[in-house]
Amino acid sequence: MLGIIAGADRNDPTTYKAAVPDYLETIGDGIRGLRVGVDRIYAADGVDGQVVAALTEAERVLSGLGATMREVRFPAYQKLVSQWIAMCSVETAAAHAETYPARKSEYGPDLAALIEQGLATKGTDIAAIALERMRFSRELSELFQAVDVLLIPTMPVPTPSLELMKAYGEDPNVLLSILRFTAPFDFSGSPTLTLPNGLDSAGMPLSMQLVGPHLSEDVLVRAGHAFQLATDWHRRHPPVA
Repeated sequence: MLGIIAGADRNDPTTYKAAVPDYLETIGDGIRGLRVGVDRIYAADGVDGQVVAALTEAERVLSGLGATMREVRFPAYQKLVSQWIAMCSVETAAAHAETYPARKSEYGPDLAALIEQGLATKGTDIAAIALERMRFSRELSELFQAVDVLLIPTMPVPTPSLELMKAYGEDPNVLLSILRFTAPFDFSGSPTLTLPNGLDSAGMPLSMQLVGPHLSEDVLVRAGHAFQLATDWHRRHPPVA
């Protein structure tokens, strides 16, 4: 059983260790009094109306289960998200150091290009990303002093087709827009839980995220379980041809 490190920060996973709780033991305890943070500007600005409507309904459900909804201001994220591809390339290069470029001929062009970008990234650029990452993580940690979880969309658009996803991948700006609700937590290392919360006009599933501070997986599981007991979106599926 892990103990708490003296002077550790619960919101910094590099300095805090704790025992893993029995998630099933508390999963049915409900969410009465749970503080749920919502930044309605962050969750709605430039977001498809169907996604916003589904999130608003999820907010109503959680409130009906006894959660306390709180207006919050999400930390500035735009600069951090703009650095996601660069950081991804650097981390990918590090992960493939043993086989690239030693076995370069076995790599596809897209992955090879990403690794080459990482190898070409300057140390000063990596340092700048690290500083922005620390700034965002600190401000997110401060936000979690006021709420237990955040309620946000997963993507700003309904489920895209494969053709649209290909087009998104060819335009870095569009790709980063799609990642605005997920990339920030790649940097902060915050646990997230993604749940279906509706269907779009084409019958495809919509989804939302519950995000918590570090080591709050038990709270996320409990909140997700309560939501799914009150809804049936997780039991529905799009028509299969």
